[in-house]
Amino acid sequence: MQVRAFHELLEKYRDYDTNPAAEPVGKITGRMQAPNSCYYFLVDGGEAVGFMRVQNLGASCRVSPIGILPEYQGRGYAQQAMLLAEKLYPQASLWELDTIGEEAKLCHLYEKLGYRRTGRLKEIKPGMTLVDYKKQTTGGQTYGDL
Repeated sequence: MQVRAFHELLEKYRDYDTNPAAEPVGKITGRMQAPNSCYYFLVDGGEAVGFMRVQNLGASCRVSPIGILPEYQGRGYAQQAMLLAEKLYPQASLWELDTIGEEAKLCHLYEKLGYRRTGRLKEIKPGMTLVDYKKQTTGGQTYGDL
């Protein structure tokens, strides 16, 4: 599922060092077994449409990765998953993630959900930059900018 969800981005950017579609199974297994790491399958009508990992760090949570299968992209599944995750972890007052800055749809999704760019950028290769995002919440409600 992870390979299928990220294959298009792998083909576009050819970032074999960072793209989840190119990760060895051992790395995925390691993340699954990491303390405070929870993977969720996103299911609609009995069909798995995607997955997400939430790393519960107590007062904060990190989403990485979240992937939607290509045939289900653009239908709001990622948005709903992010909102549900915030409800599952009401103790988290800070949410973090990163995404490819050149992918306007991904940036728009997170910004629509209240995530703000931190200003921290990491160039993976020319034409591909990871952008860090954060969202502050209290009881599932967003407050203020960072």
